Amino acid sequence: MVTERRIPGHARSGLKHWVLVAAGCAAVVGGALGATSATGAVTAGQPAAGPLPAPASPEARSAPPAEADLAKVPFPLECGPFPVAVSLRTSALSAGQPLTVAAAHCQADMGTPPDGVFLVGADGRPVVLLPDSEGLTVTELAIRSDGSIRGRARGYSSPDVPRFSPDLQVELVWQRVSGTWKATETRTPVQGT
Repeated sequence: MVTERRIPGHARSGLKHWVLVAAGCAAVVGGALGATSATGAVTAGQPAAGPLPAPASPEARSAPPAEADLAKVPFPLECGPFPVAVSLRTSALSAGQPLTVAAAHCQADMGTPPDGVFLVGADGRPVVLLPDSEGLTVTELAIRSDGSIRGRARGYSSPDVPRFSPDLQVELVWQRVSGTWKATETRTPVQGT
């Protein structure tokens, strides 16, 4: 006599199972497509990184601020044979003049070199706000309505900290004082390190 062996109900896949699998895969793909990249690009439906100053005239209100052509800006970085990569940028009008703040680094084949932060005016000449020698990776930049520039970066408390595991969160603020930019920063240990 031959006995029939039955597969338990929880081990059988049917239409309901495959519909749930397809829905789960669609959710993962949709989430991946909707996420922004680490370059700081703002995608449709997401607000910009901070409020921009209001233009002085109605004509200027209709036109966005003229952003400097960062591909032509001679950033003061010593990159050797590597090109300069702009990782973040933000633009605004300040006293009627277009300003662009950019975080740039040498584009290496591996790893993420530290960023420098530069202020670029209408003339296209960069002003160094944060040298790349500080060893920080800038993650946020914004020009505030009061004219200050704010940023956030990741950094290291000592040379002994592995470069793949930054252990500091750095809040950066630049304010114009008597014609020069004054920087202040607050370093906070990253939780869990």
